[in-house]
Amino acid sequence: MNLALTVLEITAPVFILAAIGFGWVRLGFEYRVEFVTRLAMTLSVPCLIFTALMRTEINPEALAALSLAAFVGYGIIAAASLLLVTVMRADRQTYLAPLIFGNTGNLGLPLALFAFGETGLGYAVVVFAVMAILSFTVGIWLVSGSGSLTKIIKEPIVAATMLGALFLWQGWHTPKFLTNSLELIGQMAIPIMLITLGVAVARLETRAIGKAMLMAVIKIAVCVGAGVIAGQWFDLEPVAMSVLIVQLATPVAVTSYMLAEKYGADSQAVAGLVVVSTVMSVVGLPLILAFLV
Repeated sequence: MNLALTVLEITAPVFILAAIGFGWVRLGFEYRVEFVTRLAMTLSVPCLIFTALMRTEINPEALAALSLAAFVGYGIIAAASLLLVTVMRADRQTYLAPLIFGNTGNLGLPLALFAFGETGLGYAVVVFAVMAILSFTVGIWLVSGSGSLTKIIKEPIVAATMLGALFLWQGWHTPKFLTNSLELIGQMAIPIMLITLGVAVARLETRAIGKAMLMAVIKIAVCVGAGVIAGQWFDLEPVAMSVLIVQLATPVAVTSYMLAEKYGADSQAVAGLVVVSTVMSVVGLPLILAFLV
C-alpha cells in the first residue's frame, strides 16, 4: 500500500498537468503550441539543462558512464525497432524514429525529479541531452533523408549541454545573481512541457490504432530491456540505472508527429502511436517505477 501511494505521489503531478492541458483545449481556450514549444526549447529547457549540469554534485565519471550507456541503449532500441518495422512491413520513414526516441523531456525529466530528487534530475538531463543530439541528427535523417551538422550545433539544447558539461568538468559556476535567474527560467520548463503535452494530445487526429497498440507494447518492453542491458554493461549505480530505464521507456514524443508532418511521412499514423503510447504510459510508467523506487 505504501509503495502504491509513493508511486502515485510521483506520477500524479505529471499526469495532472498533462490533463490540465488536455482539458484546456477541450474547453475551447486558445493555446499556441508553436510559441510555447519555441519558448521551452529555445529558452527554458536549455537553462534547465545548463543549471542542472553546472550545479550537479554527481561524479563526472558517473555522468560519462551514463552518457555512454544512453548511447548504447538507444543503439539497442534502434536495432530492435528496425527489426520490428521490417517484420511488420511498416513504413520506415513513418515509424522508425518515433519507436526509437521517447518523450524524455515532457515526461522523463519531471518523473525523474519527483521519483529520485535533484540527483535523479541531473541524471535525467544527461539522457535527455543524448536523446536530443541523436534526435536532431539520426532522427531527422530517418524522417527526411537528410540532416545539417551546422543546424545541430546551433540548437540551444545542444549548446546548453556542451556548456553545462564544460562548467561541470572545470568546476565553474556563474555568479549567484545569474544562476538564480537561469534557474528561475529553467523552472518554467517542466510545467510548460507537461501542459503542452496534454494540449498536443488533445488536438491529434489518429488512425491505425491496432498497429499502434502492438508497436507501443513492444516498444515499452524493448526500451526497458535496453535500459537494463546498458545499465548493467556500464555498471551504473542504482539511481542512474533507474533513471536510464525510465527515460528510455517514455512514450513516443509529440515532436515525432511534428517531424512527420514537416517531412512528408504519415503524420496521422504517428499521431496514433503518440496517443496510444502516451495513454499506455499512464499505467506502464507507474508499474516500472514501482519496481525501481
